[in-house]
Amino acid sequence: MALDENDIQILTILQKDGKITNSKLAASVGISPSAMLERVKRLEQAGIITQFAARLDRKQVGLGVLAFVHVSLAVHQMNSLDAFRERIRDLDEVLECHQISGDSDFILKVALTSLDVYSDFVINKLTGIDGIQNIKSTFVIDTIKDDTALPLSFSD
Repeated sequence: MALDENDIQILTILQKDGKITNSKLAASVGISPSAMLERVKRLEQAGIITQFAARLDRKQVGLGVLAFVHVSLAVHQMNSLDAFRERIRDLDEVLECHQISGDSDFILKVALTSLDVYSDFVINKLTGIDGIQNIKSTFVIDTIKDDTALPLSFSD
């Protein structure tokens, strides 16, 4: 689906304020509220807007430990990759999982309440996944930037 200027404006605004009312969004973009409802619905149906959610302050909800975990698999066959992916999807502590290039096969973003809970997570959950050869953890000391908005100002 090709995005026009109005779509990009809508997406930019919604990324910053997902609670904006339809009428305010329509006024900001300069189209009617009914046309806005149709555009947002079309963007959702096309899979461009995947969800609306509240962002929480992880520390305020008791998740003081944030780690990036590099995971290397012993065997790089489709069945072991699929098995790993399936198991990771079931772990609530894992916020993100990306298959990457380089020294590791995957990088996980993990949020937990304490280092003791992190240790338990690695020992009792991660190492229980067949095929993992190596796990390396990096702990976040401070977050300088934490933004979920994608840059939609494309330069040709």
